[in-house]
Amino acid sequence: MAWVPAESAVEELMPRLLPVDPCDLTESFDPSVPPRTPQEYLKRVQIEAAQCPDVVVAQIDPKKLKRKQSVNVSLSGCQPAPEGYSPTLQWQQQQVAQFSVVRQSVNRHRSHWKSQQLDSNVTMPKSEDEEGWKKFCLGERQYAEGAIGPTKNENPEIDYIQIGFPPLLSIVSRMNQATVTSVLEYLSNWFGERDFTPELDSKDDERVPALNLLICLVSRYFDQRDLADEPS
Repeated sequence: MAWVPAESAVEELMPRLLPVDPCDLTESFDPSVPPRTPQEYLKRVQIEAAQCPDVVVAQIDPKKLKRKQSVNVSLSGCQPAPEGYSPTLQWQQQQVAQFSVVRQSVNRHRSHWKSQQLDSNVTMPKSEDEEGWKKFCLGERQYAEGAIGPTKNENPEIDYIQIGFPPLLSIVSRMNQATVTSVLEYLSNWFGERDFTPELDSKDDERVPALNLLICLVSRYFDQRDLADEPS
């Protein structure tokens, strides 16, 4: 008796992507024997698929389930900023619009900046060189001292090797997304190891606008709404 798979409703809803030529499987067809031809292999796949049920119900033993399956998750989100620290909605919308323009401009001119020759003192580390990137971004002086704060430049000429290279477009344009992500993680780890939690003295602190800008772009532009400041 030949193997004749039953027609399946699933096959009608999902037509075959690769047509299979008719394969004459005689009565001597033995599914335990390896297929001899590509056509026989494809036909065997058809037969096995037709024998599978369209719906499979898992048999679960209720006794094996733990009684307490509930998990408490806090949905309160981030704590709101103190009064006077969060920016207005108009300010946030302006920053998002300006950032969008700047981002589009950078993308348009990325190839131009990437082709610019770097100064002789600029040697970008490899993506996996964590310590090299810390020295490159923070500067060898701050990296060695481990102190967090503004670096004083005592020399009349700027020594970026000592104080760290700024994120110039000629440098950033040479970094792919994977490298950017790795470098941000390296720097985050460096700050985390030093308990970098600066205290803001007042709403007039010069660091407040910069922090608000980061929070605004992450929440409003990149749609991480749980971080968004409520309009004040």
